[in-house]
Amino acid sequence: MSKKELTVIPLAGTAVSMQGVSKIFTQWQRENTGRGLIKNLLHPQKKIISALDDVSFTIRRGEFVAYAGPNGAGKSTTMKLLSGMLQPTQGEVQVLGLSPDKDRIRVMKQLGVLFGNRTELWWDHPVSQSFEWKRVVWDISRDVYKRNLEMVIELLDIGPLMKTFARELSLGQRMRADLAMMLLHSPTLILLDEPTLGLDVVAKRQMIDFLKKINRENGVTIVVTSHDMDDLEEMARRILMISGGKVAYDGNFDGLRHIAGDLKTTTVTVTKAPIEQVVAKLYSEWREAPDVNS
Repeated sequence: MSKKELTVIPLAGTAVSMQGVSKIFTQWQRENTGRGLIKNLLHPQKKIISALDDVSFTIRRGEFVAYAGPNGAGKSTTMKLLSGMLQPTQGEVQVLGLSPDKDRIRVMKQLGVLFGNRTELWWDHPVSQSFEWKRVVWDISRDVYKRNLEMVIELLDIGPLMKTFARELSLGQRMRADLAMMLLHSPTLILLDEPTLGLDVVAKRQMIDFLKKINRENGVTIVVTSHDMDDLEEMARRILMISGGKVAYDGNFDGLRHIAGDLKTTTVTVTKAPIEQVVAKLYSEWREAPDVNS
């Protein structure tokens, strides 16, 4: 095996399983007016938020899966459930055959998690110091650490960043350093929540190419969320769409396009006609247009 590779992961078996999972949050409602403050004390109000509602899906080892949906659909909640940060209100969550809640340490030894808006790098230390900290705390053997460090430095082009303080990195540089740090313990499954958020074209290309490479060549299972459907389609072969806390679609991108239909752009130039008449006319023409997908 080349020193530039992570350990190859067998493709057989289940990496992620969520069966009948629901997650409910309670939000206490507050008012800042004088009357509202008294009301908060005497009759506190709370709002029930259903982040996930009876969600079920299975992801096989070696898959690259896109997990998509609008803001508030439940994507980040799912990632936190899979990584053990949250517990389900009901249902069963399994990661690599283990419970993220009951077997947290064993799960984390095989799991890598990266949130695009957070970092594990020590802000006032060079990147190399953060990497060394992880080696010690995670008890990574020196052979594994050396092999993976060489790989991520080469493939993510972070050699020039190793002696730089985390606070001095650009967003793209920090994301590459965070991704490299996440891979130092050879995770078999990685969860990425908006990993390309805010990246420029070059940094995004480096990130996507690297993720595709470790999935294709090393069999690393990857679940990634993003609002950029073009990025998701380039990376993943399967997409799970979630909406309102429920799974709305599970399949490939061609199937999703067939269901959603081709997107069309209509340019409207309004003269003196009332807007209601314009909308009514457009709707009438749309209803009478032939169905190109039939």
